[in-house]
Amino acid sequence: MSTAGALHHVEVNVSSLQESLRFWEPLLSMLGYAEHQNWDAGRSYILNGTYLVFVQASELGSGFNRRGVGLNHLAFHASSREQVDTITEWVRTQGFRVLYEDVHPYAGGAPYYALYCEDPDKIKVEIVAPESVAQV
Repeated sequence: MSTAGALHHVEVNVSSLQESLRFWEPLLSMLGYAEHQNWDAGRSYILNGTYLVFVQASELGSGFNRRGVGLNHLAFHASSREQVDTITEWVRTQGFRVLYEDVHPYAGGAPYYALYCEDPDKIKVEIVAPESVAQV
């Protein structure tokens, strides 16, 4: 199977590496990622050849805005609805924000079962149950 065209990695600059890792490290671990690289100003996590990199931003003049130009959100496959529920509970108990609470877990419209939440820099993260994803 060719990897041509597959996502290789995504690098995210964060306002506080330690605060961001408090969110990303456990979340990515629950999704099956393993630590890939670790250095003073960053950390990366890998799953099936694709990795995510989090780097301490050196320019903190303006905060992230998902409604502006650039990244809107990152979406991940969950293994099951139960995993979406487990991660949702973890997000709540850790004090992170669940988005669209009034329509959770169907904020994307039924039968799309997903968690929408924010990381410490307000980057939207989506965790999608497998039966919600159209098969190609």
